[in-house]
Amino acid sequence: MSTTLFADANSDYNKARYVICGVPFDGTSSFRLGSRLAPQEMRVSSYNFETYSNFFDIDLTDVQIHDAGDLEVAVTIDETLELISVHAEKYVRDGKIPIMLGGEHSLTFPFVNACKTKYPDIGFVVLDAHMDMREEYGGEKNSHACISRHIIEDVTNKYASVGIRSGNREEYEYVRENNIKVFSAEDVISKGIKSVIEDIQKDIRGPIYLSVDMDAVDPAYAPALGTPEPYGITPRDVREVILCLAPQIVGFDLVEIAPEYDSGGTALLGAKLVRDFLAASARSQ
Repeated sequence: MSTTLFADANSDYNKARYVICGVPFDGTSSFRLGSRLAPQEMRVSSYNFETYSNFFDIDLTDVQIHDAGDLEVAVTIDETLELISVHAEKYVRDGKIPIMLGGEHSLTFPFVNACKTKYPDIGFVVLDAHMDMREEYGGEKNSHACISRHIIEDVTNKYASVGIRSGNREEYEYVRENNIKVFSAEDVISKGIKSVIEDIQKDIRGPIYLSVDMDAVDPAYAPALGTPEPYGITPRDVREVILCLAPQIVGFDLVEIAPEYDSGGTALLGAKLVRDFLAASARSQ
């Protein structure tokens, strides 16, 4: 259990609608290590904000939120995924909306997979700078660089990514050959985020799992990242996705902050976006 719980997560587990958990693991991170520290940093940062959100007209003290603390992790990614899948499955089975604080992006898989057991027609929307469509990376199938490929092939092909601006040639060819819905950061700038969201909602009408890899955001706003990529989307773009998709979202995560690489601003933004999701989802219930 973490020493600090997420602000306003005052409900016990049984009464909670939302269950927050941290997964402090960054074992496959390939550029900057340190995302294992992000769950706790975001919790600490969460106390910066008022309980009331004027933007959403929701007070989080009125929302049933439980923080289950940090989940146990292992040395390897495969063992870690097995450990956390038990918790993810329990949260979904118990009717909760899971909110996972990463950690690296590979940790998303057990949570999406758990949601699929309850919502067989689930869609997956990810905000990310990177394609993450490799079959393996550095000899590791469950690398953070492979998460989208595994979700498409093993969980759901109702998929869309937003903010993309990095990938190898084979990943771009895979996306084209399989007609996968990918919106680059340039698409967001030229079309506008509302148009992108409308396009996504035409294809994905049912339940959605939303994964926010913070490197989707331009490093001018969020520099403390595992693999930062310039020319990204803005925090307001992310908030708009959360706002518009909230009625459909049955699981949420926010990953890939490496808090040692700035003075706390990126963890602060991550905590705010988690709070925005809580407010937007609660308002839509």
